Amino acid sequence: MKKYIYLISFALLGLTSCGSDYLETAPEDKMGTSTVLGTTGNAALSINGICKAMTNQYLSTQGLNGEGSILNWYGTFTGNDGQKCNQTGWAALWNSTYHLRKSSIYLYYPWFYYYKLVGNANGIICNIDNAEGTDAEKAFLKAQALTFRAYSFFRLSQLYSFRWKDTQGNTPGIALRLDQSTGDLALSTLAETYAQIYKDLDEAISLFKQSGMKRGNNSKIGAPEFYLPALDVAYAIYAKAALTREDWQTAANYAALAREGHPLMSESQYKSGFNKYNDEWIWGVYEGSEQTLYYYGFFAYIGSNSSASACRTYPVAISKELIDQIPETDTRRWLYLVPTDEEWAECNSAGRSTGKLYKRAFQEYGDRLYSTSLVYAYQQYKLMAEFMPGGGSFPIIRAAEMYYTEAEADCHLGKDAEAQQLLYDVTSKFDAAYEKSTKTGDALLTEVKLYRRFDLWGEGNDWFDYKRWGDTIVRKSIKDGGNFHTSFAVTIKPEDGNNWTWAIPEKESDYNDLIN
Repeated sequence: MKKYIYLISFALLGLTSCGSDYLETAPEDKMGTSTVLGTTGNAALSINGICKAMTNQYLSTQGLNGEGSILNWYGTFTGNDGQKCNQTGWAALWNSTYHLRKSSIYLYYPWFYYYKLVGNANGIICNIDNAEGTDAEKAFLKAQALTFRAYSFFRLSQLYSFRWKDTQGNTPGIALRLDQSTGDLALSTLAETYAQIYKDLDEAISLFKQSGMKRGNNSKIGAPEFYLPALDVAYAIYAKAALTREDWQTAANYAALAREGHPLMSESQYKSGFNKYNDEWIWGVYEGSEQTLYYYGFFAYIGSNSSASACRTYPVAISKELIDQIPETDTRRWLYLVPTDEEWAECNSAGRSTGKLYKRAFQEYGDRLYSTSLVYAYQQYKLMAEFMPGGGSFPIIRAAEMYYTEAEADCHLGKDAEAQQLLYDVTSKFDAAYEKSTKTGDALLTEVKLYRRFDLWGEGNDWFDYKRWGDTIVRKSIKDGGNFHTSFAVTIKPEDGNNWTWAIPEKESDYNDLIN
């Protein structure tokens, strides 16, 4: 009997009983599939279950925690601009050497995780039309499921497909599972994948509008239901996908739509830890103290104040080369422990301080550190756990990203004035001395990319951006003018590691006869 990664019943994942969870879900041990999707009320619980799936631990492996591990392990720690200070035991993963290890759990995890979301979404897409409930409810729920599926296909294609610019979408990518069948299925090309992502999002947007429904307020978490897909989320995913596909005008159009109603954070909000919803968040993952993943959560690997040893012993630091390009007048710079020349000279060969920099860190950032945290130059205080050991909500997409997305697209469209204004709108929010750029062409694009890297640092975009740009990752050691530990100080060219394209896991290819 064949089995596939995709063969995950939505009753098994999305509808498990959660007791007093913030995301109430239907108990799968008491309800069959037809009953679960028999009403729009129960289907809404299954949508909540998919949201909850984005903050679960998987595969009995530390660190594989839903969406958080994608952002941390696959987006930030593998990128150009951040490092897990002195955590050399993970150098092979952080240096992107796992792309072709077909039996590795780290190659397998994103495939496993996103096809879980796809399977659950398909259960709703294929059955909601026959559920009891109003037409508006059915349209809204189907739109949410389509948004989840489009997002999952997009993330899978970022990892397991070549860059658009490499082949213009003409190479095999991922398997487009569009229903509840579980038979052999060949890989679709990247062009076919993007066509399906666009189709899903077009239908989702139409259904969201048709329904007339919006996300509500969840009294249990004291905030809007930011963890649920809605019209703005569909717009934002469209913008991200179009930018990666180099469909510039589409990216610009949807980025502008996505950020409507989402004002940029104030300085105090930006410095508050990125662990609790504010109006700039377009979409995020909710984790409450009653459902914490303890030492397996997002902030247990990146939070500056986390009590988890993965943060106390191995804090996360920004690239010296990146932050050195940002003016000191930019208030966001305060969130990183930038040393003076004297403080930098006292650090050891890995960048760790036990002297003046250590003392300053606890004096100026004591509330952003755990009492036994080690101190490294350039370590970050942007991302902090809301509760110990490493819990809290975190954004997947926020409005600032949409500004940079539109600005980048405008650069490619030759709309320099528009790109300059967008960059000014977001940067001047935090740097009163910033003057609107007068750069044009490639020079302007370079500046947009610089501020995108800095503003979105630590939010899981780094590696994905460098891949789609086709830019070389260059991490310099201290002796070469950077701040990376020698184990992480590598150069990764666009053509390395199968063009940064992850292989299809053997757990799929071994059971799917249409995949080699």
